[in-house]
Amino acid sequence: MDDTQQDNSLHFLDYWRVIRSRKEIILAVALLVVLTGAGVTFILPRIFMAEAVIKVQEDGTDIDVFQRQVMPGYNPFFLRTQYETIRSKPILYEVIRNLNLNEEWGKELGEDGKPLRKEQTLQVLKNSISVEQFRDTSLIAIKAFREDPIESARIANEIAQVYKDYRLSMKRREIKRAIDALKNELQKQQDKVEDAENAMEQIRKDLGISMVTKGIRADKVRLQQLEADRIAARVDMLVRKARVDQLSELQGDELMNAALYIVNDPMLVSTRQRLMDVSVQLELVLESYGENHPEVRRLVASKKELESQLYDALEGLKKGLRADYEVAQEKYETLEMELNAARSMDIDAEGERFLPFEKAERTLMVQRSILDALRARVAQEGIELEVPRTPVEIIDPAEPPLRPVSPKLYLNIVISVILGLVAGIGLAYFIEYLDTSVKTVDDVERHLGLPVLGVIPQKVRPLIEEGPGSPHAEAYRVLRTNMQFANQGVTGGAYAVLSGGVGEGKSTTLFNLAYVCAQLGDKVLIVDSDLRRPVQHTMLNMSNRFGLTNVLMRDVPIEESIKATSVPNLHFLPSGKLPRSSLGLLDSQKMRELVKSLKARYDYVYFDSPPVMGVSDASILASEVDAVLLVVQYRKYPRLISARAKRILDNVGANVIGVVLNNINIMRDDYYYYYHSYYSHYYNAPEDNEPIGRNETSDT
Repeated sequence: MDDTQQDNSLHFLDYWRVIRSRKEIILAVALLVVLTGAGVTFILPRIFMAEAVIKVQEDGTDIDVFQRQVMPGYNPFFLRTQYETIRSKPILYEVIRNLNLNEEWGKELGEDGKPLRKEQTLQVLKNSISVEQFRDTSLIAIKAFREDPIESARIANEIAQVYKDYRLSMKRREIKRAIDALKNELQKQQDKVEDAENAMEQIRKDLGISMVTKGIRADKVRLQQLEADRIAARVDMLVRKARVDQLSELQGDELMNAALYIVNDPMLVSTRQRLMDVSVQLELVLESYGENHPEVRRLVASKKELESQLYDALEGLKKGLRADYEVAQEKYETLEMELNAARSMDIDAEGERFLPFEKAERTLMVQRSILDALRARVAQEGIELEVPRTPVEIIDPAEPPLRPVSPKLYLNIVISVILGLVAGIGLAYFIEYLDTSVKTVDDVERHLGLPVLGVIPQKVRPLIEEGPGSPHAEAYRVLRTNMQFANQGVTGGAYAVLSGGVGEGKSTTLFNLAYVCAQLGDKVLIVDSDLRRPVQHTMLNMSNRFGLTNVLMRDVPIEESIKATSVPNLHFLPSGKLPRSSLGLLDSQKMRELVKSLKARYDYVYFDSPPVMGVSDASILASEVDAVLLVVQYRKYPRLISARAKRILDNVGANVIGVVLNNINIMRDDYYYYYHSYYSHYYNAPEDNEPIGRNETSDT
C-alpha cells in the first residue's frame, strides 16, 4: 500500500518536473498564441449587432365580430414554421428590393463596384442575420450583424416589417379568394331561386290556384305547420345522424380531433389541452432524464390518466349523440305520420289540385334559405376582411448599437492564454517524450544498472578557481565517500574517470575530485590521459610540453614528468604532445606497468580518459585501472550513448563502480534543488557550531 502511494506521488512529481524544466517552452508558446490571438482580434473587422423583437401569433381578428373566437390549442410547430418563414426567399428578396442591397453591397463587395446578383446578395444577407426564439414565449428575435451599426438596425427593422406585411397580405389574399368563391356560388344559387319561382308561378297558373293571403283554412295552416316541423325534424335528424356516423367510423386520435370540431364540448377541449401539455412536458423531461426517473414516471401516469378520461368522455359522447339521434328520428317519424295523416285528409278534401303547387313552393323555400345563408356568409367575410388583424407585432424595434459584439478582445485573450498554456504544456510533454537523455537518478539506475555516486550541480568551475570554501566542494566529498563504499571500503588505487560522449564534464569532475582528496590529506596524482584533447594543464595553468606520451615512449623518466601544483598533496602528469604516430602508445603492457608504478607512489591516481565512444584509448585504460567512474551529463545525450559505453566497458572487463550525474540544472528540478540546498545549508553552518572534521566529512 505504501509503495503504491509513493509511486503515485513520484509520478505526479515527474509531471511537475517536466513543467518546471520546460517552462521556457511553455511560456514561449503561450506568449506566441496570446500575441497571435490579440493580433488577429485587432485585425478582424468590428461587427455590430442590432436586434428587433417581434410577437408572433396565429391568424385572427383583433375583435370578435359575429361570434366569439375559440383560441386554438398549443401548436408546437407554429413558431418553428414562422422561424423558417422569416428566413425564406420571399421575405429576404423583398428586403433586398426595399433597401436596394444589390447596389449598396455591390459597391463594397462586387467587382468594379457593379451590383451583385440577387442570389449573391441573398447569401450575404442570410449570413448576416440570425433568427432566435425566446423559450416558452411567442417572441422571436431578429438579429442583424454588419460592420455599420446603422445598417444592421435598418436590416433588422426591415425584415420585421416585411414579415409583418407578408402575414397580413397572405391572410387577406386567402379571405379574398374565399369571398370570390362564395360570390360565384351566390350567383348560381340566385339562378336556382329564379328558376324555382318561375316553376311555381307556372304551376299556379296552370292549376288556377290563387294565392291565399287571408282566410286561410285551419287545416291548411296546420298542414303547413306540420310540414315545417317535419322539415326541421328531418334536418335535425340528418345532422345528428351525420355526427353519429362520422364519430362511429373514427378511432383514437382521429376521433379525438374530430370530436373537438363536431361537438365543441368545453370539457373535452380542456381535457385535450391538458393531455397535449403533459405530452410536451414528457418529451422535454425525456431529453434530460431516463424512463425510470420519478418525474418521467409521474408524467407518464398523468398522460395515461388523461387519455383514459378523454377516451371515456368520447365514448360517452358517442352514446349521447346516438341517443339524441334516436330521439330526433322518433320525432321525425312521428311528425311524418301526423303529416301523412293531415295530407291524406287534405288530399281527400282537395284531391290532386294543390300537390304540384306545394312541391314547387317547398323547393322555392329551400332554395331561398340557401340563398340567404350565402348572402349572409359573403357579407360576414367582407366585414371580417376589413376588421384589423395583428398576427405580428413589433415589440422592440432595432436601434443602432453603440458597441461591437465581435471580436471580443478580453474573451479572445483569455481563450488564447488557455490555448497557449495547453499547447505549451502539450509541446513540453511531447518534447519530453522525444527526449531520451538521462534526467534522473532513477534513469541511471534503471537503464545502466549502476548506482549514482554523486550529483554535481550546474556551472561548477574547477575548485582551484572557486577556492577551498566553495559550496560545491561538498558534492565531491560525498562522491569520494561513496566511491570508497562502492569499492568495498578499499581506499586509494587507480581510477579512470570517463564518459560516453564528448563534453559531459569528466575532466572538471576528475579535477575537483582530486582536489577534494588532496584537501583531505591524500596524496593524489592527476594523469591527463586524454592525449587528443587534454584540458587538465589549462585548469592548473601549467605547461603540457612533456608528459604521459614522453613517459610511454621512454623519452623522459616519470619522475621528471610529474609536476607539483599549487594545491598541497596534489601532483600532475600532463598528457604531453601527441606524436604523429600514436598507434600502440597506450599499449596494455605499458599502461599496466605505469599504473602499477604510480599506485606505489600515490594514494589516489586519477586518469582523465577520453570518451568511450569512438576512441579505443578509453577501453585500454579502463581495463588496467582498479575502478572506473562513469560521468553522465544531465539531459546531454540519449540514454543509449551511456548504455553503449557501459557495455563496452563491461566487454573489456572494466570495474565500473558507479556514475556521476553531472551538470544538474538545480533551479529546474525540485528534487535536485532540495538536494543541493541541503549541501549548502550543511556546509554553510554557523561558525559557533562545532566544525565538521575531516573524518566526519569522509563518513558522510
